[in-house]
Amino acid sequence: MKILSIQSSVAYGHVGNSAAVFPLQRLGHEVWPVLTVHFSNHTGYGAWRGPLLAPADVAEVIAGIADRGVLGSADAVLSGYQGDPAMGAVILDAVDRVKAANPDAVYCCDPVMGDLGRGMFVRPGIPEYLRDVVVPRADIVTPNQFELEFLADRPTDSLDQLLAAVDVVRATGPRHVLVTSVLHGDLPAGSLEVVAVSDEGAWAVTTPLLPISPNGGGDVTAALYLAHLSTTGSPATALERTTASIFAVLEATLAAGTRELQLIAAQAAIADPPARFPARRLR
Repeated sequence: MKILSIQSSVAYGHVGNSAAVFPLQRLGHEVWPVLTVHFSNHTGYGAWRGPLLAPADVAEVIAGIADRGVLGSADAVLSGYQGDPAMGAVILDAVDRVKAANPDAVYCCDPVMGDLGRGMFVRPGIPEYLRDVVVPRADIVTPNQFELEFLADRPTDSLDQLLAAVDVVRATGPRHVLVTSVLHGDLPAGSLEVVAVSDEGAWAVTTPLLPISPNGGGDVTAALYLAHLSTTGSPATALERTTASIFAVLEATLAAGTRELQLIAAQAAIADPPARFPARRLR
């Protein structure tokens, strides 16, 4: 599979394309990384250096790929954090160009906006832009629970409420929704869920809740789910494989005592996800 991945990049650590590209390559996919920023490190450190690329410059890179006559051979477009509507417009234009040449291509959007306990951490107007413009154009979206509540404008305190919220989002356009970092009243203490919903049904995987929340986990999750869903055609299998790999990465990160994802150390579990957490059908 060939994937056009339009995301941020860091020299040190793993977020954005610096989190997504290696796992996708380890699974055997060709990735064309287009950078929206190139920072020294992720912004969670509070200080960083490096350029924020202008939307026009990002568009030029994509145009250069098109000049090679290969843009239409892309099977998927992947995007994450969009810090400006103008960058979002560049990404959507790329999606249109890829799909015009290859109608079977899919767009996977990780609608990065905020998280439980942190609230919204993007610029004002970005959440509404993602909800109203970007998400309806996506085939696959991978919000966390906090972001799902905003997209659907309803609470997700129970599993039934969460599924109802997913149905609201799916009605706007996306066929596949993967909800990460799910906590609800029906869960046992010390557990976390990831939920996948599609036309074929809905499934959940329950894992232990690890005492760690490093930057970049959502970026890896979106990339892996896109890859496994595209290659297997099964949301349940994609959910199981993605969750198993992410849990292994988080375990390795916790054991290393670092705030940076241990993608290299856990690469065997990325290339060959262990059969560890079975998906249960919800409907």
